[in-house]
Amino acid sequence: MASVTYDHVYKRFGDVVAVNDLQIEIKDKEFLVLVGPSGCGKSTALRLLAGLESISDGEISIGDRVVNDVAPKDRDIAMVFQSYALYPHMSVYDNMAFGLKLRGMPKDEIKRRVEEAGDVLGIEALLDRKPRQLSGGQRQRVALGRAIVREPNVFLLDEPLSNLDAKLRVQTRAEISKLHKRLQTTFIYVTHDQVEAMTMADRIAVMKDGILQQLDTPQNLYDHPANRFVAGFIGSPSMNFFDAHVRQNGGGIKVDAGSFSVDIPQSQAGPYQGYVDKAVVFGVRPEDIHNPDFPPPNITPAPVSAKVEVTELMGNEIFAYFNNGGHSFVGRVDPRSQYGLDQDVQVVFNMDNMHVFDKDTEQAIR
Repeated sequence: MASVTYDHVYKRFGDVVAVNDLQIEIKDKEFLVLVGPSGCGKSTALRLLAGLESISDGEISIGDRVVNDVAPKDRDIAMVFQSYALYPHMSVYDNMAFGLKLRGMPKDEIKRRVEEAGDVLGIEALLDRKPRQLSGGQRQRVALGRAIVREPNVFLLDEPLSNLDAKLRVQTRAEISKLHKRLQTTFIYVTHDQVEAMTMADRIAVMKDGILQQLDTPQNLYDHPANRFVAGFIGSPSMNFFDAHVRQNGGGIKVDAGSFSVDIPQSQAGPYQGYVDKAVVFGVRPEDIHNPDFPPPNITPAPVSAKVEVTELMGNEIFAYFNNGGHSFVGRVDPRSQYGLDQDVQVVFNMDNMHVFDKDTEQAIR
């Protein structure tokens, strides 16, 4: 049983609270990703679990065992760092076997584990090479192999793809996901890259300033962010936000951003009745902003006039940067759109997927 529990965990460095009342239950064999900007406490939370930092308050459990006072080597975890940290004078085989040799494991068992890990990672032909003879992606696989041979209950990965180029990151990302399915072990992965989080995780824990903002599946985080921070952090390009007010509009409700207003669909209007004439933040994702000549089927469109500032042709879509009365926003529009710079155009917002946040608390209004 390799479940992991953070039970009201705190980590303080003097007056700085790096991890603030963290409560997470990670299921056995789950792939959980801790994500957030630099300094949010995600790596510290991982190091607390690994035993590389002491806990100020609370308890961390692996399975049924509280590990607050258990030495790192006895926690049955293996950690992969951002730095490969390979011994340059040792072969790949010896790098992967080194920790097992220190534990006094029999040579036959070490050989079996290293060769199995090499096969899993596709580096069986590289076992006699030195790290300097390897590419960045191969070195990262060796670092993963060094963790795999320990056959731990929990794998901890701290931004392991940060040193790789963009193409190799995508490839290695897929390899780690396949590795998790093959090993059937609990993975806890730290990254600041929300694309990595969305593509790899069973669940994502979004952190900010040491505080857990939301813990949910990737799709639920995207569709139902708990607050403005999560809404802006998940999704690329990030969500567009507009300062606005909720207004009565005859028998309905609208969002008034000053230079434009859009009607809230009647089916969604209920939660906003109590916000009439109050300040809110209106949010719409770039992928929910369309050229009215090429709208997706079955959406609730709200027309908005705008001026085109910049366009970026991506092949399968266009990133178009617009301005409306001082409000800058970006849309991901159909590649058939023929936009010229400074052109006055109409776009439509898909109001079925709109988001509204309380201006003061920044919590989602639902």
